[in-house]
Amino acid sequence: MTAKITQFWLPYVLTVLLASSPASADRPAADALRPNFIIFFCDNLGYGDIGCFGSIVHRTPNVDRLAAEGMRLTSFYVASGVCTPSRAALITGCYPRRVGLHRTDPDGAVLRPVSPNGLHPDEVTIAEVLKGAGYATACIGKWHLGDQAKFLPVQQGFDEYFGIPYSDDMVENRDRGWPPLPLMRGKQVVDAPVDRNLLTRRYTEEAIKFITANRDRPFFLYLPQAMPGSTARPFASEKFQGRSANGPYGDSVEELDWSTGEIMDALRRLQLDRRTLFVWTSDNGAPQRRPVQGSNLPLRGWGYTTWDGGMRVPCVVRWPDHIPAGTSCDEIATTMDLLPTFAHLAGTAAPQDRVIDGRDVWPLLSGRAGAKSPHEAFYYYYMDQLQAVRSGRWKLHLATEAKRANLKGDTTPAEAELYDLVADIGETKNVAADHADVVQQLLRLAEAAREDLGDGSRIGKNQRPAGRVTDPKPQVACD
Repeated sequence: MTAKITQFWLPYVLTVLLASSPASADRPAADALRPNFIIFFCDNLGYGDIGCFGSIVHRTPNVDRLAAEGMRLTSFYVASGVCTPSRAALITGCYPRRVGLHRTDPDGAVLRPVSPNGLHPDEVTIAEVLKGAGYATACIGKWHLGDQAKFLPVQQGFDEYFGIPYSDDMVENRDRGWPPLPLMRGKQVVDAPVDRNLLTRRYTEEAIKFITANRDRPFFLYLPQAMPGSTARPFASEKFQGRSANGPYGDSVEELDWSTGEIMDALRRLQLDRRTLFVWTSDNGAPQRRPVQGSNLPLRGWGYTTWDGGMRVPCVVRWPDHIPAGTSCDEIATTMDLLPTFAHLAGTAAPQDRVIDGRDVWPLLSGRAGAKSPHEAFYYYYMDQLQAVRSGRWKLHLATEAKRANLKGDTTPAEAELYDLVADIGETKNVAADHADVVQQLLRLAEAAREDLGDGSRIGKNQRPAGRVTDPKPQVACD
C-alpha cells in the first residue's frame, strides 16, 4: 500500500519541485495538484452557434455558464476548415501539412473508410505527452485520423477509445467497400451500424464513466463529439428531437449543451471541477447548407473554406482560480497550442526533437497583464494550398487561380486582398491599396511558410509523412 501511495504522489511532488524553480515561475500557484484536462470538440459547429458567442436561436445555458466562469477566446483558430486535418493539428500541435494530413485522398482533404492513410505512428500526440507525465488518457468520440489498426487512438497514446473512426455521414456503401458505420471500443467494433441519434448521449455516459474511474489520478479526456455532424440532417436523441427553434441542427446543438452540463455536474459531484481545465470548441465552422442551419456570424464564409467563418471557431476555457472568470481574450490562439500548453501545466514539455507549431498560451489563458499572442503569423491552408495569412490584426488573402471550396463560384482574388480583422471582422473591405507595407510584410510571411511547410506541389523543408498501410481492411463487427 505504501508503495502505491508513493507512486501516486511522486508526480505531484516532482511538479512542486519544478514549480519552485525559476524556469517554472509562471506556473499556477496551486501546481501541487496538476489539472485534469478535458477537450470537448464539436463537429461542424459555427462561431455564432452558442449563446455566449451571439446565438439567439440555440439555448446553451451550460456552455454559457462555462464562459461566465471562465474565458472566451474570440480569435481562436483551427488549422483547417475540414475535419481530418483540423483534428491532426489538435492531436499533434502541428499544421496538417507538417504531418502529411493536409490532403489524404485524391478527391478531398478527409480520410474515407478503409483508407490506407492515417496519422503516422511516429508522431507524438498530446495523449502520449500527457500519458508520459502520468495521466490517464481517453478518446471518446469521432477520431477521423485513420481507421486501420495501427492508426487507432489506442496506438496513439490513448488508454481507452470509444467512438466512431470517421464521420457520421460515412455510412455503408457497398460500391466503395465501406462497412456499416462502426462504433468501436479499443480496436473492436461493438455496434454496427450505430444509431447516430444516440451518439451524443452514449459518449456523455462513457465520458462520465472515465472521469469517475480516474477521479483519484490526473486524467486527459478528449471528447470529439459527432454532432452537429456532417449530414444534412443532424441527429439527436428522442428527448431533444423537435425541442429547439432551429430544427434538427438546433436539436443537436442543444443536446451538446446538455452533455456539457452532465459532464460539469459529474466534475462537481466528484469535487474535480476546480482541478480541471475544460476547453470547449469546434473542429471547424458550420458548413453551407440549404436551408441554412448553422451560423458563423459575424464572420464571413462557411466551414471547409479559408474565410474566417471556416477556421475561427468558438472557444471557452475554464479552470477556476487560474483562468479569470467572465473574461475574453482576442489574441490569436489555436488548437495547436493545446499540446504545449497542457504539457507545461502537467510539468512536462512538448517534443523537442521535431518542429511543433503550437505555442504555450498559458499567459493568455491566465489573464497575465499585457500578454500577447506568441504567433507572429497564422497560416490558412485549404488542403495543399496556402490561401491566406494573418499577423496581428491583418489578414491577407493570397492571389491564386484556384477556387475556394463551397463558395459557389467566388474565386480567390487575382491580386492579394487585405482585411483589418479588428475593424472589419466580417472581411468586407479590402484595404490593400491603403497599406502596401503591410501587404509586403504578410507576403514575406507567406513565403516563409512556403519554404517551411510547402504550398501546392512545392514541398516544404520541414514536412513529415502521413502513415500508410499496404492492405487496408474495413472495420466490421466481430462474429
